[in-house]
Amino acid sequence: MTAENTIPSPGTPPWESGFSPVSVLPPRTGSGFRFPLRRPPARPASPLPLLAADLLAALAGAVALVPAARSPLPAALLVSGALLVSGALLLRPHSARPVPGVLDELPAVCGWIAVTWLGLATLLAAHDRERALAAPALLLGWTLHAAAACACRGAVHWRRRLALRRCPRAALVIGPAATAQRVAAALLRHPGCGVRPVGVVADDPDVSTGLPVLTIDEEVQRALIQNGVRVVLSVGPAVRTEKGPLLWALAESGCTVWEVDADCPAYEMPDQLAGFAVRRLNLGPRRRTNAGKRLLDVTVSGTMLVLVSPVLLVCAVVLRLTDGPGVVFRQERIGKDGRPFTLLKFRTHRPVDEHESATRWSVAGERQMGRFCRFLRKTSLDELLQLWNVFRGDMSLVGPRPERPYFVTQFSQAYPGYAARHRMQTGITGLAQINGLRGDTSIEDRARFDNAYIDNWSLWQDVCILLRTAVALVRPTGS
Repeated sequence: MTAENTIPSPGTPPWESGFSPVSVLPPRTGSGFRFPLRRPPARPASPLPLLAADLLAALAGAVALVPAARSPLPAALLVSGALLVSGALLLRPHSARPVPGVLDELPAVCGWIAVTWLGLATLLAAHDRERALAAPALLLGWTLHAAAACACRGAVHWRRRLALRRCPRAALVIGPAATAQRVAAALLRHPGCGVRPVGVVADDPDVSTGLPVLTIDEEVQRALIQNGVRVVLSVGPAVRTEKGPLLWALAESGCTVWEVDADCPAYEMPDQLAGFAVRRLNLGPRRRTNAGKRLLDVTVSGTMLVLVSPVLLVCAVVLRLTDGPGVVFRQERIGKDGRPFTLLKFRTHRPVDEHESATRWSVAGERQMGRFCRFLRKTSLDELLQLWNVFRGDMSLVGPRPERPYFVTQFSQAYPGYAARHRMQTGITGLAQINGLRGDTSIEDRARFDNAYIDNWSLWQDVCILLRTAVALVRPTGS
């Protein structure tokens, strides 16, 4: 279904376009999914065993310094270096493999230990040339330290793998029934992955033998609570759009969501699970990123309001002289978490009444607009007042475009994943807009681009979108 088949054309009454006149805000988690949002978070593996292993390895390496340095200073410096090694390794991004192997860590461990010993040798030479480490002592210390680190860390990892085999993490597999069952069966054949599927979530129940297929919300919620599910495997990129609200709700309930591509070669994605290519989806709330995004919004919007204030004044005066009173247009839009707010724009056309304003899908080339109003639309100058919405906190500079309650209700029902756009602050521009999805374009494509932006959000991505928007304004196409 394309957007052109569902959006009422200009001048078409809503009741003739198949739209219901009832305006109901979508639930916060979309599609009715209301899972427990305050479950205690899963306890991460304690860093203390690995820290103790690194300290023991550092002491083993310090044995090589006793005949050469005859001082406790080298051992102390080496221990401090071991702490840096441990911290650098523990702060690595989480991979799909629950417990890494010694061989996986070998390059990083040996490399950081080599850096530690070279730094130690440099400090000793600078402090006292007589205590400088000779090459044989340096090589012996690095060898003992690396061997002890691999042995101690291997023991820690072995105990963790053993514990994970005895008590694997419960998981739900979401996707087409046949493919999801295939992925679940592979995981059950490889218990070393530490993931035990307990159910498959699909729209088409499979009559073949295998895990139970969950098709309704209540069954998913029951499986989530009874089995203590902490891992969700989304099979195939298409599931992110079709089951977006469900994945979002599961992420908010404390689950870790992984995207599994059952048909993609494993080497094309960064992590692997039972031989399948996987990558982690960041669908949960990002409270730590809100401060940076809000700081960018306040700084840029405040600066822009000061710089473009003469332009705003000129536009307001010309609009008042050419189109009469009522320069500022106020309209209710839906923001983050389904909360309504009042959006500000320069008025470029006059609807017949409030009902038409709330339910009519207007386009840039309306014949009712005057010449100056068309100029405002074409250059997007009518959107400049939304900088005040950004400064107030109603919107962000970058994010999914806000829509009216009437269309939010209809689009949430017609397009999977549309309601999930509201888990982030709406914006003046976004990934969909810089890809040409403005005005009377596909709503399905907009929802897909907006959710991709949210899933891969970064502050640098916001800056890039703002720069690309500024370039697009040089060759405007209208909204």
